[in-house]
Amino acid sequence: MVEKITLNLITCRSIQQGVGMEAGKTSKKYFDACSIIEMHEDDMKNLGILKNTNVRVTSATGSVVVKAVTTRQELVPGLAHIPMGPWANRIVSAYTYSTGEPCFKGFPVEVEPAPSEQILSAVDVVKDACGLLKK
Repeated sequence: MVEKITLNLITCRSIQQGVGMEAGKTSKKYFDACSIIEMHEDDMKNLGILKNTNVRVTSATGSVVVKAVTTRQELVPGLAHIPMGPWANRIVSAYTYSTGEPCFKGFPVEVEPAPSEQILSAVDVVKDACGLLKK
């Protein structure tokens, strides 16, 4: 067991996210679908966490607390997924490499257990990003 691990992160749309969007971006369905990081079971074991444990995900751009879940997709160890949305946007760099599109796939993040930290709502994630969240 280690204090934190480095994973390669991808962000993209998911079916669960689409269902959540239909209910609204402030709905519980959207929160449950997007405030997660899908990880391979081996990576969760290496980090010493069980599924549904809150973790802090940190990139060169920022950090966010999300819930670690076992992958619903064919992720290999070392690769993780956060659905596109406010939580992923906290760690995706705005730099576009002159393409006009941020790099949503294939960037390193550190993941560490954060069981006592709260996952912010979509509205609070945006407020925090803008420096408007009262702590």
